Amino acid sequence: MLIYLLIFFTLVGIYLLTARHGGCNNKLFFIIMMAVALFVGLSDMLGGYDRYIYSEFFDQVADVGKTATPDYLKECGIFRQWPGEKGFGWLNVLISFLTSNRYIFILILTVIIYVLLYISIRQYAKNNILALIVFMGILFFFTFTYLRQMLGISIAWLGIRYIYDRSFWKFALIILIAFSMHNSALILFPVYFIPHKKMTINSVLFILGICLLLGIFGISSFLYDSYGDTFDSERAATLSISEENFRFGYLVEAVFFVYIILQNYDFIPDTKKDIVLLNVSLLFCAILLLFVRSENGGRMSWYYAIGVVATLSNIAVYKGRIENGLLIRTAVFTGYHAFLLLLSFYLYFRILKGWGEGGLQLLYPYKTFLTNGHRENDQIFENYEYDFKYDKDKFYR
Repeated sequence: MLIYLLIFFTLVGIYLLTARHGGCNNKLFFIIMMAVALFVGLSDMLGGYDRYIYSEFFDQVADVGKTATPDYLKECGIFRQWPGEKGFGWLNVLISFLTSNRYIFILILTVIIYVLLYISIRQYAKNNILALIVFMGILFFFTFTYLRQMLGISIAWLGIRYIYDRSFWKFALIILIAFSMHNSALILFPVYFIPHKKMTINSVLFILGICLLLGIFGISSFLYDSYGDTFDSERAATLSISEENFRFGYLVEAVFFVYIILQNYDFIPDTKKDIVLLNVSLLFCAILLLFVRSENGGRMSWYYAIGVVATLSNIAVYKGRIENGLLIRTAVFTGYHAFLLLLSFYLYFRILKGWGEGGLQLLYPYKTFLTNGHRENDQIFENYEYDFKYDKDKFYR
């Protein structure tokens, strides 16, 4: 666990050193993002079941590619498993031309995800390091395991700029590409049509209250029934209504973020970019409330997480004093900065601790694939390993 804490507090240290300069320069920030990507990508099947299923499908793709006349669509299970998401299948085929090793495949995929995240954070956040810290609290650990959805998310985020630039076809193309990786990316599409204006606080609270009521009455199940063709059977289970479970964590997270945003509402400028990111952040909270009785429906909100990442970190930059009607931007370390760092750490540590309970060892002890073997008492390995040759020699293929 300590290595994960070291990573988080290293980022906090970098933030404190660069706060007055508005974050790192782009070159240094890219190096930091690639360091995080390597930490995730070099890990030895950490995160759970998903890595194993993606790896098994990739190994099959690589094996088919070695045949004399490969017919990927017919011979590869990945195209049958996700028939509506052929973009991900063909990406597997493309990577198989470079390597047939599952570990290198995951590393390449992870680097692609973090390069795309770098572009988005650089584009939307006023302080890149602070935004990265907020991201670490919300989504970092999911980049270990939900590779396909995180790829869709990282692609979809590139389209946010075309919302405030009012370039529909560029936005639609990006969403289509993200959709080909993970069909859930379609949930970001409606945001293009939301008016670019700041709602009143009363309007925000009213809409979120309606979302909460709809969530309590099982709107997630209704949404799936209406758009079932968009999602596969696995996703259907994650979105299904739970009669016994009320996701109190979703409610708390949504209420907390809304409170922070509305408390600092006046600091958010009325620019198209800031308003779009603000609305996206509020939609993140709305979706959490809509799926408050869903087993795992909160994952649908991840496409809107860039709004929270950018808006909360930008507020830290915008917080200042008003003089002659002009907002004076300051990078001074304030109580809000400290609060945002503590909140990010709480969210980060909550997942870190939760994923280490029950003997599952999803994240720690940390191990890379640069050494053979597996971690002691690794239940995920015992349950899901499909090719034990990898255990003896990580680079046997």
